[in-house]
Amino acid sequence: MARSDVQVAVIGGGAAGIGAARRLREAGLTALIVEARSRPGGRAWTVEAGSFPLDLGCGWLHSAERNPWTSIAEAQGRTIDRTPPPWSRASAQPGLSAAESGELRAALWALHERADALSESEPDRPLADLLERGGKWNALLDAVSGYYSGAALERVSARDLGRYGDDGVNWRIAQGYGATIVAHGAGLDFAFDSVATRIDHGGRRLRIETARGAIEADAAIVTLPSAIIAANEALFAPALPAKTRAAAGLPLGHDDKLFLSLADAEGFEPDTRVFGKLNSVATAGYQFRPLGRPMIECYFGGALAADLEAGGEAAFFDFARGELIGLYGGDFARRIAPLAFHGWGDDPFARGAYSYALPGRADDRAALAEPVENRLFFAGEACSRADYSTAHGAYLTGVAAAEQAIAALAPARAMG
Repeated sequence: MARSDVQVAVIGGGAAGIGAARRLREAGLTALIVEARSRPGGRAWTVEAGSFPLDLGCGWLHSAERNPWTSIAEAQGRTIDRTPPPWSRASAQPGLSAAESGELRAALWALHERADALSESEPDRPLADLLERGGKWNALLDAVSGYYSGAALERVSARDLGRYGDDGVNWRIAQGYGATIVAHGAGLDFAFDSVATRIDHGGRRLRIETARGAIEADAAIVTLPSAIIAANEALFAPALPAKTRAAAGLPLGHDDKLFLSLADAEGFEPDTRVFGKLNSVATAGYQFRPLGRPMIECYFGGALAADLEAGGEAAFFDFARGELIGLYGGDFARRIAPLAFHGWGDDPFARGAYSYALPGRADDRAALAEPVENRLFFAGEACSRADYSTAHGAYLTGVAAAEQAIAALAPARAMG
């Protein structure tokens, strides 16, 4: 254990925890990041495979012009790729006409516009209620919901989606989003392999119990995934049932990436995307030559990803190979091979990809973010009203929680 007595314990070493700890250090406070994994970054993870850095977690700088990670990456000397994302351009889908591609994009934007138009005074409802009755693209829209929410439309709050603050600008970091976030944590104090099993706030000081010993602190910033908080009623002592309930209203969706090497890749235009099927919810999205590289980024969401996780990487590869053969013929199987994969739903320290709000539970984000006793603070993408499911949403809530902790500890620090 790096330290057992600090001013602030930051529980979780992902984007939120790193952002919080850096801000605390800038303010002159001692902070220890208590991280269950043996690495920093959490759900931001860049790995090297096929001679390229590949993001198995977050990969896009969403709302890139206002995303703080953009300037952080630039300050680190990294390359920002400003190529428009494949979902913003005409599809290269075999058998799909340009007119039909336009219809599909229009149907998706119309669904989002109906969510945006939902008044705060109206009752919340599932996003599925906003589909056009009998719409031609409804099955595929449900599949796409799995990509950006990790769940089917019937499980996702329309109000929550309407509050999302995407400005439509999406860029990438050539050297890896996860690598950028990890580098931002350089020099901070970490206690790795330290699963936080109990956060005792019943005494004068906080006591965080871990597998590697206990830590005492004046304040704590909890950045654990909502799924971890929801599943462990004994995490806080005394119990905090309002936090457990709020976290349960913000489950983590299922989203997984499989990267495939691609022989003779030049036959595909860089950064083009196709769907495995156009009339099924159980289909994956395939991005050919991301950043011009000789590979395919396969994206699985919702129930499909959850079902395939039981079979591990082999199940994902078999599914992708079957869909790609269906699109490009049997010889295509010889052109692909698996490069990298991670199942986030099976990850014991994540239990999913990122949060969505159940219908009627959009306000649980504010409830999860609410401080307790002015010494327990909360951060993470699930705590963000408008930037949830993103690394910048996590970072901004981490900085905000650090500011709260700094203010709370100011009187004691002033007294020396």
